[in-house]
Amino acid sequence: MMFSHVNDRGVTMVDVGGKQQSRRRAVAEGTILLSKGTLSRIRSRTVEKGNVLTTAQIAGIMAAKRTSDLIPLCHQLPLDTVTVEFEDDDGSIVARCTVSTTSRTGVEMEALVGVTHALLAIWDMVKALEKDERGQYPATRIQNVHVVRKEK
Repeated sequence: MMFSHVNDRGVTMVDVGGKQQSRRRAVAEGTILLSKGTLSRIRSRTVEKGNVLTTAQIAGIMAAKRTSDLIPLCHQLPLDTVTVEFEDDDGSIVARCTVSTTSRTGVEMEALVGVTHALLAIWDMVKALEKDERGQYPATRIQNVHVVRKEK
């Protein structure tokens, strides 16, 4: 069996140099479940740490740009654009990260890293509101992180 990242000398980064550059786009989304009280504080911008969704947007964009530092052997890509958007749902926030590039390989990992870090930033900003009396998070969940669409 041949492996794309492993050879008899160890590991290697896949050579994409022979592939044609093309416009590529990926959209990933995920959800964070939060208490109604926390969602209300996010909406009213009264969370003590600051504006939760703006901070999460910045976190997601920064993370997408650093994907090759976070995932072993992932190609460093020149990103044309990264956007992070949120939908306030009943009992949750849905985050969506869209990443575009003109390159030789896709940006699915960048979109997944971006959306995941945006959700993590939300959790970090509201964790004091989500903890129970024992310091646990009984209802807070990040779930359904997935690639919604890939375009090449």
